[in-house]
Amino acid sequence: MRHTFAVSIGGAAGQGVATPGNIFARIFARRGLSVQAYNAYQSIIRGGHTFLTIRTGPDEIKSFGDKIDLLIPLNQDTIDRHLNLLGAGAAVVYNGDTIKPGKAADGVRLCPLPVSQLNSNSRNKVEQNTLCVAAGLSMMGVGFQSLAEVLTQQFKKKGDAVVNENVESARSAYQYATEHFEPFPRPLPMTEKPQAVLTGNMALAMGGAAAGVKFYCAYPMSPSTGVLHWMASHARKSGIMVRQVEDEIGVVNMAIGAAQAGCRAMCATSGGGFALMTEGLGMAAMIETPMVVIDVQRAGPSTGVPTKTEQGDLWQMLGAGHGDYPRAIATPTDILDCFKIIPEIFNLVDKFQCPGIVLTDLLLSEGTGSVDPKELNFNVPIDRGELITAPDGVSGNYKRYLITESGISPRAIPGIPGYTHTVATDEHQEDGVLISDEFTNPVKRREMMEKRQRKVQGIEAAVPPPKLVGPRNADVTLIGWGSTKGVIEEAIELLADAGITASHLQIRWMVPLHGDAILDELRGAKHTIMVENNFSGQFARYLRGETSFVADGHIRKYDGEPFMPHHIVEAIKEQLAGKTKLSVPMHEIMV
Repeated sequence: MRHTFAVSIGGAAGQGVATPGNIFARIFARRGLSVQAYNAYQSIIRGGHTFLTIRTGPDEIKSFGDKIDLLIPLNQDTIDRHLNLLGAGAAVVYNGDTIKPGKAADGVRLCPLPVSQLNSNSRNKVEQNTLCVAAGLSMMGVGFQSLAEVLTQQFKKKGDAVVNENVESARSAYQYATEHFEPFPRPLPMTEKPQAVLTGNMALAMGGAAAGVKFYCAYPMSPSTGVLHWMASHARKSGIMVRQVEDEIGVVNMAIGAAQAGCRAMCATSGGGFALMTEGLGMAAMIETPMVVIDVQRAGPSTGVPTKTEQGDLWQMLGAGHGDYPRAIATPTDILDCFKIIPEIFNLVDKFQCPGIVLTDLLLSEGTGSVDPKELNFNVPIDRGELITAPDGVSGNYKRYLITESGISPRAIPGIPGYTHTVATDEHQEDGVLISDEFTNPVKRREMMEKRQRKVQGIEAAVPPPKLVGPRNADVTLIGWGSTKGVIEEAIELLADAGITASHLQIRWMVPLHGDAILDELRGAKHTIMVENNFSGQFARYLRGETSFVADGHIRKYDGEPFMPHHIVEAIKEQLAGKTKLSVPMHEIMV
């Protein structure tokens, strides 16, 4: 079994749940440990219930896991909700002055801190969460110096006095825990490869910077707002113009305008905002202007549950805009892939002069994970396709929408001498003049539609098809897309421990789908099961429509929370036993 350790911190919004989470994540990453974190929070500024889980270990951590080793409740509500989920070997560190635990399971250690006593010499009361973090690190076998360094960095803007108060109070809690609480049996190790810690939104934004994005705009809509925050914070250093726009209609049109002017342009939103962008996407397709839209899925429909995750927007992406037109839709599979996918899709849409969509979700975008800094390559190849940026002697005969065998026409930056052309959202001829000015020419219409659609074959050839991971003759083959990759991989490890072999096909590109290649990969599979974070099995319907493939079973989750490994393991055992073909797990943590 891999060595992992999970810390969960719960409290009301406004109690500072995120701060101890950030401290733990930074300390773990500096030790070279892998980190995955997920914060289950509510759409409320103060109050409600927030529950953050950080899981770490020396080997790659792919999900926030199944169990809690250390619980830090910041209020009574949290310990009431979660104490019964702890098993033997787990511990609870809490403010013994204000929190009264109920009965814990056998083997669960209750570790109350005398917070008022530990704070008695401070001029300003140090928050209980800092003291609990210090006690927890003592029990994990992490030296106090690691915490002192992080606290110094965190509070240095407030002056030496505040830094010293926090460090000394934390030291007293650390010492108290060392003297009074039993340590965990396996201290957290340290490696020689410190990790970077990113959210998916940060990775998406950094991927944009690496791809050469020079214009970014957005209307703040959770859970995509973190992309805007990173872009705004790094705009000057990165040479990116960033604009917060009045609504998503303005956002998509402003991005298209910037792209039409010749720069790489990107915007991000969630499902409700994307709905307003669809007419703009059709315009980008008609005028053959490449740009990228990120849709970070929340639980829908309508404004849905803004702070919860789901994979419910796939059909909206597939049908975005009216009429037929080429597009690319990518679904990154982890936080590092959020970084890598942006340069890839920009090179693709620049080459084929069409809109691109990156479809992710709250689990990835607001989740936190560790990344090897060497993997964050900002010197990626950039391919702008057939982009004309300077005059080359051609004069007066430029055809912006020249009909070609590939469907790709030379694209000139507006204002270049000799390349004057019309850019029209109506159907047009090769020079951009509308086909319906005097007579709607059916021949020209057909030629131009076929020209644009010929790009589809080129897009498909430019993107590698998905590959099956694991034995073809496995007991079960799991099919997922996007953010479910990590939890499926961990479930496969648990299945192996139970004597069940499993293989895995994860879909990274929805368009192009590579339906024939998918069928080849699944040929001979004994038992196939689709794993999706939505109610209706949106990818299952899409794959069936494109290939006629029907899976043997389905695992779906739509309660707003992501899958945990045991959800998938239990569902597979249930289905292999013939009890059902559809499993719908419930997220116990938030019940």
